[in-house]
Amino acid sequence: MAHKLFLLPGDGIGVEVMGEVIKLVGWLNREQKAEFTTDTGLVGGSAYDAHGVAISNADMQKALAADAVIFGAVGGPKWDKVPYEVRPEAGLLRLRKDLGLFANLRPAICYPALADASSLKRELIEGLDILIVRELTGGVYFGEPKEITDLGNGQKRAVDTQVYETYEIDRIVRVAFDLARTRSKKVHSADKKNVMKSGVLWDEVAQSVAKDYPDVAFQHILADNAAMQLVRNPKQFDVMVTDNLFGDVLSDAAAMLTGSLGMLPSASLGAPDKATGKRKALYEPVHGSAPDIAGRGIANPIAMLASFAMALRYSFNLIELADKLEWSIAAVLDDGLRTGDIAQGGTSVGTEEMGAAILKKLAA
Repeated sequence: MAHKLFLLPGDGIGVEVMGEVIKLVGWLNREQKAEFTTDTGLVGGSAYDAHGVAISNADMQKALAADAVIFGAVGGPKWDKVPYEVRPEAGLLRLRKDLGLFANLRPAICYPALADASSLKRELIEGLDILIVRELTGGVYFGEPKEITDLGNGQKRAVDTQVYETYEIDRIVRVAFDLARTRSKKVHSADKKNVMKSGVLWDEVAQSVAKDYPDVAFQHILADNAAMQLVRNPKQFDVMVTDNLFGDVLSDAAAMLTGSLGMLPSASLGAPDKATGKRKALYEPVHGSAPDIAGRGIANPIAMLASFAMALRYSFNLIELADKLEWSIAAVLDDGLRTGDIAQGGTSVGTEEMGAAILKKLAA
C-alpha cells in the first residue's frame, strides 16, 4: 500500500530544497525501495497570493488526509505588510493546530566533517547529539487573550497569554522520556518555575511523569540556564523537553552549535490514533525561507533531506532506509562537498549538486 505524502514547498528556498525531496521520492519509487504517492499544495506567501489566506481549506483537507506532510519554508519581505491573521507563518500554525502536532522533535547533531564550522571549539561540539522536544500547540503562541489595546494618549498595551493544562504537559514529557529510552536515557526539563506559574505546573507534572520512568535520569533546569549551558557545555544534554516559547529559542540556539541552520531537520508529531496507531506528522527543515538567496540554486538541501529521513523513521517505520539516507548525508560531507553556508575549504556546490551527490551515495 502506497504512503501518501502531501508536499508544501512554500516560499523562498523552500521550493528549491523540496525539489531534492521530489527527486529522492521518485528514485525510491523507481527502485521499489518504498512506494509513495504525492500531491502538492500552497502554503505561506504563495498561498496568500493565490487565495488570500496562508493555507486554503482545500489544502488543509489534503494535509489531514495525508500520511505525512513534507513542508519547505514560508515568509519573506514581500508579505511583511499583509494582515496579521493571514501572514505566511499563520499557515504553519494552522497546520500544527488542526493536525494536533503537539510534539516537535529538533535534533542538533554535529557531523564530524563539520566540527570546525561551529562557532564553538571543536572539543565542545564534536560528537554532539541533542534532541530537543518542544511542546508545539499550547503556551504563549496560542493562549488567549492575545491582543494590542489602544489606551489613548499615544499608549498601547500588548498582551500574550501563557496557558498550559496538565494533560498538555504530561503528553509531551512522556514523548521525551520514551525517546530518551532509545538514546542515552537522560532527560532535562526546562522551564521558568522561579518566576512563572506555568513553569511551576510544568515542573510538577514533569516530576510526576519521571516517576514512571525509573530507568531514565531526570533533571530540572531553568530555561535561561539551559541557554547558557548549551553554549558552555552542550554535550551534557541528551533529550531536553520544554514549552513552546522556550523550545523555539533553545532549539535554534542548539541548531547553531552545529555550524548552520541549513543542516538541521525537524519532525512535528500528533498523538497515535487509537485504532491504527498512526500519527499525524509534519516534517520541515528549520532554516526558513532565506529570501536573500532564493532562486539562486545555492541553498543547502541537507536539512530538507534529513527531515524526510525523519519521516521515513517516525511515520513509515522504514528505519533501515532512514539510517542509509542519514549515512549518505554524512558520507557526502566526509567527501568534502559543501554548500555555501558550510563551505570552509571544501568543494562548494549548489542545491542540485548536493542533492544529486547524496542520492548517488544512497543508490550505491
